[in-house]
Amino acid sequence: MVKKPRAVILHGASADRPDEADTIVQANMVTDALRRMGWVSEIIAVGLDLSKLERRLTPRPGIVFNLVESVNGDGRLVHLVPAVLEHLGIAFTGAPAAAHFATTNKPLAKRLLRGAGLATPNWIGPGENLAMRNSSQMIVKAVSEDASLGIDSDSVVPAGQVHAEIARRAATYGGEWFAESFIDGREFNVGILTADGRPQVLPIAEILFVDYPADRPRIVDYEAKWIEDSFAFNHTPRRFDLPSTDAGLVEELGRLAIAAFNLFGLKGYGRVDFRVDRTGLPWILEVNANPCLAPDAGFSAAAAEAGLTTDNVIERIARSAFLKEARAAA
Repeated sequence: MVKKPRAVILHGASADRPDEADTIVQANMVTDALRRMGWVSEIIAVGLDLSKLERRLTPRPGIVFNLVESVNGDGRLVHLVPAVLEHLGIAFTGAPAAAHFATTNKPLAKRLLRGAGLATPNWIGPGENLAMRNSSQMIVKAVSEDASLGIDSDSVVPAGQVHAEIARRAATYGGEWFAESFIDGREFNVGILTADGRPQVLPIAEILFVDYPADRPRIVDYEAKWIEDSFAFNHTPRRFDLPSTDAGLVEELGRLAIAAFNLFGLKGYGRVDFRVDRTGLPWILEVNANPCLAPDAGFSAAAAEAGLTTDNVIERIARSAFLKEARAAA
């Protein structure tokens, strides 16, 4: 890898919530890895005043490692940072601005997936007509937030209660909310890491729901991801040792994940989340252009399962930034 004099790691975390504090953990991890590779690294927190960011990026760094998941706590603004970097012509890791914009607006992402023939659960937004039976179960989610923010065991409701629940969540958390059909089945995460520009599927993880009571929906909610002393956190282990009977499913999940990765123009790395229904049909829930790289996160676990170290992963992601820049200049 060509050594550059200066690397900048960007994050937008305020550390007010466990998921945002985790972004700082990632920034420190990436900094340490880049320094081991010979870079002079600096961490910069990004706020709403993007003119400050431009000044901090002078003199021009050799590379920017973009870990921004929200700006001022708002996931709707995440695409602005790569847009600034594109404007300045600076090599940066991860997806371009357009990909961040499309994937962080979940209803928009679902429309694009559906248009490409990739299965994603039916959905409705605020004020839209509900064209399904009241007995259908739906899950209410934030339009633009990741990290399962605002998702809990009460998020799964009968379809007839969707609009009331959307209004309740908006009043509680702010922002925009929508609902999609709840797929009662298995959950899988598929990480993708590029090698010389080619996306490669990492070992596929299934999230298990161990000893869940019958009246609790089997979902990876905020508690399961971030509240370490909670029931959900301690009863949702991941596994990679899938049975041989899942060989066909594993192949199909990998194929669909690559298709989604390419559809949105992701670069370097990404993650696609699936539910698999009782008939064995996979449904794409979300496409994450900037998955968590923290040591205890699912992406890092999948990379380790593939025999990759933290430095291997960071180097591959960094290389992808230079390859992207070279192709853009060609």
